[in-house]
Amino acid sequence: MARVFISIGSNIERKKHIAAGIQALDALFSHVVCSTVYESESVGFDGDNFYNLVLGFDTTLDIAVVSAHLARIEDENGRNRQGPRFSSRTLDLDLLLYDQQVLRSETLTLPRPEIYENAFVLLPLSEIAGELIDPLQHQTYAKLWAKFDQKKQKLWAIDFELTKKGL
Repeated sequence: MARVFISIGSNIERKKHIAAGIQALDALFSHVVCSTVYESESVGFDGDNFYNLVLGFDTTLDIAVVSAHLARIEDENGRNRQGPRFSSRTLDLDLLLYDQQVLRSETLTLPRPEIYENAFVLLPLSEIAGELIDPLQHQTYAKLWAKFDQKKQKLWAIDFELTKKGL
């Protein structure tokens, strides 16, 4: 059984798409846990603020199958893949960690580099996997968050009702 962590983000109909993403993931995977939902300014482009969180789950599926499920859920929520890399999103599901695997391919890098670059990924990851040791940095995510330049990106917790059973 692999423990997987993904980041979830949206800046188009944020509550609707975040809730739909969580519900779809909860229906597919076991032992689902969610971080606090945070609001942050868009990074890399001028756009509406995002809602972001990190979700963890257990699975027996391999990385390729998990990735395919994430893409399908994004597509079901109107994800436009024709725009620029940094643009508004209905739903963005990014695979951050798959157990302690380190992977570099044309389509996927694990651990995902955004963990070390963005507060809206590292803070929620440190909330639900704070004692987990990063396979590249060899430090816990709590320690990585404590060392992160927390003034670099504005981020604030929001009230977000998670109503799906088990979350």
